[in-house]
Amino acid sequence: MQVKILGAARQVGRSGFLVSHGDTNILLDYGAMTTKEPGFPVHVQPRSVQGLILSHAHLDHTGAAPVFFIGGDKVKMHATHVTQELSNLLINDFIKISGPYLPFEYLDLLAMNKSTVIHGYRQTFEVGSMTINFYDAGHIPGSCITTVEAGSKRLIYTGDINGAETELLNPSWKDLGEADMVITESTYATADHPHRNEVEQAFVDHANAVVERGGVLLAPAFSVGRAQELAMTLHRHGFKHQIGMDGMALKVNEVLLRYQEYIRDPALFRRTLERTEQITGWSQRRKFIQKPGVIIAPAGMLVGGASVFYNEHLSQKEKNSIALVSFQVPGTAGRTLLDRGLTLLNGKPTKVKAEVKKFDFSSHSGKSTLLSDLKGVKGSPKFMTVHGEEESCVSLAEELTSELGAEAFAPRVGEVYEV
Repeated sequence: MQVKILGAARQVGRSGFLVSHGDTNILLDYGAMTTKEPGFPVHVQPRSVQGLILSHAHLDHTGAAPVFFIGGDKVKMHATHVTQELSNLLINDFIKISGPYLPFEYLDLLAMNKSTVIHGYRQTFEVGSMTINFYDAGHIPGSCITTVEAGSKRLIYTGDINGAETELLNPSWKDLGEADMVITESTYATADHPHRNEVEQAFVDHANAVVERGGVLLAPAFSVGRAQELAMTLHRHGFKHQIGMDGMALKVNEVLLRYQEYIRDPALFRRTLERTEQITGWSQRRKFIQKPGVIIAPAGMLVGGASVFYNEHLSQKEKNSIALVSFQVPGTAGRTLLDRGLTLLNGKPTKVKAEVKKFDFSSHSGKSTLLSDLKGVKGSPKFMTVHGEEESCVSLAEELTSELGAEAFAPRVGEVYEV
């Protein structure tokens, strides 16, 4: 079995790995860099691929997948139900925003959906000479750790993984068995996160403090996972004031209600949605922010979406607050707000008067949890460290080598390795 690195080497974005055994070729993810002019993994001839395996719905893992379905549906895509539906939502939005820069269109997304084969966790399936299995990755609903077996070799691909329990999700599956190679994410390989309970309590305490002074707390949040987790956190901690949710997060809620088996506590999720106001129009938006409470709205980095409207209306009053609850990519409006306290109003950089606070609600394993899970893989696997900034990928490879005596390396795009 061979692995060719197509993307996500010493960077976050455009994940893609070509796995070959005999005449069988599969892709583990095929994502995009969601910059103004999107970037893609190394090109692969669609006719040479028998299967496209998606680890989860985020665009850096799925955003380029429709190129394999241009003009038809000869390739089969494999995913969980939730990944298939959420990918459809996110890629459709990607086409609306970045259409002129994309090599595919909506018809190709439809072809991809028609060609999708659905699998649950721990339901073995085959693609050519390869046997594949999905395990819960704990990252977002439907996310998978993928195992690939061919001949006498076994490969584990972590995708994006979170080994810690959250309000929304169970932690990642731990009993991964033996492997000859592990392709692992490295996003937070150099840092640990604070304990989740501490982050949740700090967030709820801040929300209460903002409301008690008569303000509105804006939480720009990713539509998939983070928005739902924030609402559930507020509800479980007894937050008594109004909670609103806006944008694509509402469509994600509908998907998750259909597949509640992918949620840690479905009853809490349902109760949370019952007491959360779904905001769907401009008049409702304007009315909601006249009363103290919390509004959860995408986009998580203040780049487009309903959060831009709320930011414009709330950022210039000291009683209000903006809670940044996810990583803010350099160059985004959210990162500018975090680093410099500035936002764009009427096209001009303007100092924000509202209180700005950051909360570490990460959906990736921190350093200690990631190392612990990787050490739990049996056998003597090689490790490939990907999906992280160069420092993180190199650091994790060095640590795995020093602590386990393993062969570990941070590959570069285009390199090919024997499993």
